[in-house]
Amino acid sequence: MLREQQRNMADTEKPSDGLQLSQEWLEAADYRAELLQHLKDQVPQIFCLKKDLSPQEEEELMQRRLLHPLECFLFGEDPQDGLEKLKQGSTSSQLCGRVFKEGETVYSCRDCAIDPTCVLCMDCFQDSVHKSHRYKMHASSGGGFCDCGDVEAWKIGPCCSKHDPGSAAAMVTDESVLEPELYERAEKLFRVLLRYVTDFLVWEENFELSAELQPRIKDNAYYCVLYNDEHHSYDQVIYTLQRSVNCDQIEAQTHTTLIDKEGRRAVKRGTLRSCQQAKDLIRSSSEHISLQPLRVEILHATVMAHQTFALRLGNWFQKVIGYSVGFRLAFCQVALEPNADRDRPCLISRLMLHDAQMYKGARKIVHELIFCSMLMDSEFKRLFAVEFTKYYKQLQKDFISDDHERSISITALSVQIFTVPTLARQLIEECNVIKVIVDTVLELLREQLDDNNRFFFLGYNSDKFTRIQVIFHDLRYILISKPSVWTEEMRGQFLEGFRIFLGFLKCMQGMEEVKRQLGQHIAVEPEWEAGFTLQIQLRHILAMFQDWCSSDEEIMLRAFKDCHAALIECNNQPFHKEPKDFYMCKHILRARPYKVSQEPVSIHLPISRLLAGLYVVMWKTGAIERLDNPERYDFVELAELPLRCVVLAAQVTAEMWRRNGLSLVSQVYYYQDVKCRDEMYDKDIIMLQIAASKMDPNHFLMLILLRFELFEYFNGCRVSKDQDELTQWNRLTEEMLFLLIAIFGERYVPGISQVTREEVTMREVIHLLCIEPMAHSTLVKSLPENENHETGLEGVIAKVATFRKPGVSGHGLYELKKERLIDFNPFFYHYSRSQRSKAEESQKKRRSQEGNDKALRPPVPPAFSPSFSRIVNLLCCDVIIHILRHILQRPVDDRSTHWTEAMIQRALHLIGQALVEEKIQLENSSVEEVTFDFSLKARAVGSENGKSLFLLLSKIKSLPSLEAQKDLIKWLLQMFEIVKCLREKSSPSVSVCMDTTRPEESIQDKEKAERKRKAEAAKLHRQKIMAQMSAMQKNFIESNKMLYDNMPDTGTQGEPVRPSESSAMEQKELCIAFGPLRGPTPAEREVLTCILCQEEQEVLPLAPAMVLTACVQRSTVLTQCRGRIPANAADGTGTYPLFMPPDLAVGTHTGSCGHVMHATCWQKYFEAVQNTTRNRLHAELIVDLENGEYLCPLCKSLCNTVVPLIPLEPLTFNYENAEIIGQHLTLPRWIQVLAARIKGLKSVMQDNEFNPDGGSSSSGTTGLFGDGQPDFRSILAYGVQEPRKFSDGIAEMLVVCATTVHRVGLKTAPNELCPRVPLMAWNTCAFTIQAIENILQEEDKPLFGSLQNRQIAGLKAIVQFAASQRLKSSQGVIQRHFADMIGVLLPVLSRKNTPSILDVDFFHLLVGLVLSMPSLYQEEGIDLQPSAVSSAFNNMYIFHLVTMAHILQVLLTSSDFPAAGDGEESEEARSAADLYTAVSQHTGRLVPDLSGGSVAQRIKAGIEPFLRCAALFFNCLTGVHPPEELLNASVTSPGQVEALCGYLALPLNIFQLFQDYRDVVSPLLQRWCGSPSITKALQGKTQTVRYPRIRNRLIELPEDYSSLLNKASHFQCPKSTIDERKHPTLCLVCGAMLCSQSSCCLSQLDGEDVGACTAHAAVCGAGVGMFLRIRECEIVLMASRTRGSTYPAPYLDDYGETDPHLGRGNPLHLCSERYRKLNQLWQQHCILEEIARSLEVVNVMFAFEWQLV
Repeated sequence: MLREQQRNMADTEKPSDGLQLSQEWLEAADYRAELLQHLKDQVPQIFCLKKDLSPQEEEELMQRRLLHPLECFLFGEDPQDGLEKLKQGSTSSQLCGRVFKEGETVYSCRDCAIDPTCVLCMDCFQDSVHKSHRYKMHASSGGGFCDCGDVEAWKIGPCCSKHDPGSAAAMVTDESVLEPELYERAEKLFRVLLRYVTDFLVWEENFELSAELQPRIKDNAYYCVLYNDEHHSYDQVIYTLQRSVNCDQIEAQTHTTLIDKEGRRAVKRGTLRSCQQAKDLIRSSSEHISLQPLRVEILHATVMAHQTFALRLGNWFQKVIGYSVGFRLAFCQVALEPNADRDRPCLISRLMLHDAQMYKGARKIVHELIFCSMLMDSEFKRLFAVEFTKYYKQLQKDFISDDHERSISITALSVQIFTVPTLARQLIEECNVIKVIVDTVLELLREQLDDNNRFFFLGYNSDKFTRIQVIFHDLRYILISKPSVWTEEMRGQFLEGFRIFLGFLKCMQGMEEVKRQLGQHIAVEPEWEAGFTLQIQLRHILAMFQDWCSSDEEIMLRAFKDCHAALIECNNQPFHKEPKDFYMCKHILRARPYKVSQEPVSIHLPISRLLAGLYVVMWKTGAIERLDNPERYDFVELAELPLRCVVLAAQVTAEMWRRNGLSLVSQVYYYQDVKCRDEMYDKDIIMLQIAASKMDPNHFLMLILLRFELFEYFNGCRVSKDQDELTQWNRLTEEMLFLLIAIFGERYVPGISQVTREEVTMREVIHLLCIEPMAHSTLVKSLPENENHETGLEGVIAKVATFRKPGVSGHGLYELKKERLIDFNPFFYHYSRSQRSKAEESQKKRRSQEGNDKALRPPVPPAFSPSFSRIVNLLCCDVIIHILRHILQRPVDDRSTHWTEAMIQRALHLIGQALVEEKIQLENSSVEEVTFDFSLKARAVGSENGKSLFLLLSKIKSLPSLEAQKDLIKWLLQMFEIVKCLREKSSPSVSVCMDTTRPEESIQDKEKAERKRKAEAAKLHRQKIMAQMSAMQKNFIESNKMLYDNMPDTGTQGEPVRPSESSAMEQKELCIAFGPLRGPTPAEREVLTCILCQEEQEVLPLAPAMVLTACVQRSTVLTQCRGRIPANAADGTGTYPLFMPPDLAVGTHTGSCGHVMHATCWQKYFEAVQNTTRNRLHAELIVDLENGEYLCPLCKSLCNTVVPLIPLEPLTFNYENAEIIGQHLTLPRWIQVLAARIKGLKSVMQDNEFNPDGGSSSSGTTGLFGDGQPDFRSILAYGVQEPRKFSDGIAEMLVVCATTVHRVGLKTAPNELCPRVPLMAWNTCAFTIQAIENILQEEDKPLFGSLQNRQIAGLKAIVQFAASQRLKSSQGVIQRHFADMIGVLLPVLSRKNTPSILDVDFFHLLVGLVLSMPSLYQEEGIDLQPSAVSSAFNNMYIFHLVTMAHILQVLLTSSDFPAAGDGEESEEARSAADLYTAVSQHTGRLVPDLSGGSVAQRIKAGIEPFLRCAALFFNCLTGVHPPEELLNASVTSPGQVEALCGYLALPLNIFQLFQDYRDVVSPLLQRWCGSPSITKALQGKTQTVRYPRIRNRLIELPEDYSSLLNKASHFQCPKSTIDERKHPTLCLVCGAMLCSQSSCCLSQLDGEDVGACTAHAAVCGAGVGMFLRIRECEIVLMASRTRGSTYPAPYLDDYGETDPHLGRGNPLHLCSERYRKLNQLWQQHCILEEIARSLEVVNVMFAFEWQLV
């Protein structure tokens, strides 16, 4: 022990002896023993010290003591020197080989990839030619690697610019790239180390260390190691650890998280006994929770150390292999080296075979090692593939019994091997991989076989079955690329594999038979999903086998024979009766009786369907001619099983199998669904078409009738009066006719007719678009995919449809071109019942709108290929004529229970098909050559009552019950005449006008003429009425001309009008908001209807209260300091809410949807909502009842308060009195009066001393503003009046609203007596106006003319609510607030904590001053308020003072003055220059050569938003109409400032204010500029806000979504370095990238764990956030910790659709309109509303934890 310590000390003293040590190893006789001796000594000391080392210390020790000597041994010199030499002589690899993490975005080129599994990483894709091609992107499940550089993966452009070697040379595989000595050393070292790694990664608990690694003294130090499994949840493991190893919850959570990520974790270190106790406790505790105990092992500390180092060596191997191709080859050579013991596998195979026993971390290392070594070299990839195939069955068995996901299983590597075309073919030839894969599936499913060797899945293990399904993917990978050249070896192996595959299909043929349940309903629904899951997995495989067979005639013929032989061997569903003769229409059919409704029948017939597919391919390729003895194939027998299956589907549709439950209905649905129909329903129709082409048509139809159990019915041998039985017969007849329509008309199959794949797809698309216009994704889902997941839609869609782009919502739609409507078949066999009905309705409606008849004619089909041409005889044989005559006879006989309209419609369609076929044949051939004689037989007199088919048609035409089919019957009769003319070779134009058709045509013409006449009459009537109305209007204007001329006089209604004033003066008065010349308040009687009780009521102050729904929320939309929310908002220590800082960090916004209710109605509604909502599931997600939230009863907007509606105060304005007062009450006098009043108020002077520097003494005031000191009550001399009285309801609602605003805005408990309640009311009024002005500016709309009604109503209500606060609050509190605020403008009234003019938002100050000013008029015992004239002057002087202060604020914060214009300076420029000079003198800051014009331009731009807000405020406060320029012109149009100045009683030259009020302003300027905070700001010591403020928008997003994905791929979590899936999430408000939904980025917010987005939203958006989850391509809206919702991202593909979770993977581009809508959603404070609406629509069963996002 002492010697070991001395050696450690020596190692520490000499850290750089790696070269010497490596030299000793090289010179030693047994270098392996020496090397292992070194590992035995060093590894336990580094990784198993009792004192835990930090990861950095551990890494440093490992590097110095272990890895450095190994690298010295490898290079034979200093590793750095060796590496430099290696880099000089090596070239970069052509292959990228980047291993994908889970969730990483990968790209596949649809134009160039050999198959969809060929993918590129983000970096290679960005630098490749494929970026401009059609590509798809999706999230990797992890485990794959980039195929850049693999020439077999791409048709063109195999390399990106980074990996392009400059030539088409293959990968470098020459071993001479390394010096022989270096290569030899590498082999030696790799051989020892890889064996060492393998031994410890496949270690089992009972193993003993080898002699070379056995420590001299074995300590009693063990680890209890807990392994990950998928049976136990996080909480279960945490609970178990807390009980078993005495750790607290945090430690248990840490253990559990690391176990989940790494696969295992040492949870206890101690003696063997203590670890054994812990193991027993863990197993017993976990077994009580779950049926399966947790996997726990006890490992000696030395073993644990070696295992840890073995993992580190895996990473070291990857690094070293990356240095050189030679190192990679040496590693591959060692890994695949055959074992000396031939029975034992090579090292890499050992690792593969133990993969399922290894833990997650070890698996990842091994897989990555395989990726960067063997899969990067073509030859070693082949050798590895052979090894993989050799052990394939065992690997799959291990995977089936494993519980880990496939992405971390060695079996996932199959996609990297089997998809390489050359490798797949070599594996077929050398290993018969098809046989291996199918044998594996058969062995794994053997337990599901019944006594008849058929699958029976009752009680199967769904988890195991899901894992088995994955094996089918491997078979599909092998078959992706069919060979162009066949060798004999390939033929033999393929056919052997095909026969094994047929053996598997034999186990499916006829499985899970069903028998019709009679009497009692089935007790237990049988299992059916497994069978159809198999069918879906085999769908592409069956098609690929057929494709492979078609590429070689010999293969085709032998495969067909083998398939036929396999079908004959299947003995299911046998006949139980002897053949008998059946007679109909003088034809005899000898057949075996079989009733689907009585005998067992199966829907699974894969061999029959495969045979049908092979038969068609044989005809298509011409191989049928080489088929030996084709007569031996009994097609009646071959068609029997598919016919039974079709009949089963028909009987289920006819509801004959109702008692068999939903399982059978589901099977029939999937049988005909797009997922399965290619290899099920379609193949059954093909097999019936094959039989129809080979059999006598009469016999074929008789067989159809027999199997449909309608033979006796149509033979007249069976009658019934049972209504249920008649209904079943009718439904079966409908289905039988539909089958005949399909057999005769469905020819769009290559081989059955001369059509291409493109034409087949085109027809599918046409019929889908005949239902309704569809989105691209809907079309893709409705079309069958090939093995490459392609539908062929893009190649045909432009030919058949036009694209209609989407708006700001919805998606783009394809509409069918009119010229393609002729191809519509109302009985298209791929329609579902509902689709058929919708398509028929849609097309009839379209034809009616176009003025055509409603006849849906059969389309002209393509001609059958010669081998199938006999099918047409079905519609001209005796039996079909008999069937049709029998059907049409029923409505003629008026037996309503024996027929349905659907039956008649199908019969008519069949007749139409026959006539179209006959017409085509007559047009293309001479009459003598045409054997198709349907029209002749139809006109022939029948045996029954002597009525021909033609005559029956003529009779049913007039039946009222068949009115809907009238047009179709007319068309059929016309077709009969056309065909007759063609047979007689007479002119169709003459023949059509014969007696049969002439009355019909004349009637049709008359109907059209009548419709046209009525339309013309209606048009003339409308024109006459419009002319009369126009004349009446002109007459009214003429007769009331005087009224129209005197219209301006009506605007001054209710006011004394001075006759001496001109009309222009009156017009001017109308447009001034305040001052002695203020305009009138129009008398408006507002009568509103309550949305709850629907009663009308006029809005009056003393009437019962009416309220507006409203939502109050905190907002950072206008902030100038994003991310900095003041912490003192609610504690009252700062200046907020008395003074809003200019950065508008957090405001309180009140919005309304504009819906009105009685206050009493609202209270009842709110109580009812509270009572009912508490009982609703997860209702708390939508509304927060505790905080007074509810949904608007009408529009479902989220609300949390109501605003009382208060009418404008009636105005009596005395202009003469105003003129007199104006001469006396100048600004200096007004300030004196104000100062005297404030200083006399007890409420103000009670406990606050004025700032001694502010000149609070009376002498200071007199000195500043002149002589004649006013007294305390002078203010009352200028006019007072009684305050407004409100009803109790309005008073109560004022309190309700104010309390909510105070509670929400300050995030505090509700307290209606808090002195800050009125402040918050004024603040929300100001902030809401600023938010509206911001929106108008953003959208460039008129200030007044563009507001929505709800915005106008809400704004007026909020302003009047804020103005009324002084009536409900303590007057002393209001007076004190006013005194505090006015101190900013008047230093004589300032206090110690009064902020400077740079530290306040002047619009908030303006609102507060104007609305609190009336409180100064309050007298003891008497309630007073200023008169209209006094208010006009108060508002004017306050506004002028605030405006001047704001102008100075803009000037002091400006540094970017615009360039001076040419020409003579205006008066405005001179005034601005004077102001700038005066301010410069006070501040000492002077910008030389700055013109007055530049100053004026800069200041006007800076104060314009303030003026707009003020105009909105005073308009809502006083009701004075704004000038025309503000109503119609946009906010950015010229002349806006002048119009605003006029409305706000400002001179057009705003700088004139400083001249007009020179005596007052000069000392004020000096005092304002002398503030210490202004000095600091001008020196750059504090940050200032510049004006106009920056208008916040959502961040700029890139046009191409790939750029965002690229950004996300390089995102590193700031708090975690663990390589795991992340959810990079972009804040659209500030652009921050966050790690969402990850435990690493959880933080504490108010004592609760929250995710990164929630924490960020609290800082960035005051709890409201808008985030883009990049890898999921969806927007997340957040409103609080518990509420959020998803929203479509503003990225659309070329088809105008969003792609959440990148499900479709199409290229995405930014839609500016949708992003603009998102911006509006944010700016208009509608995020809460949107979340509530989405949650109301989506019924969530389980609440999503939004706080963890």
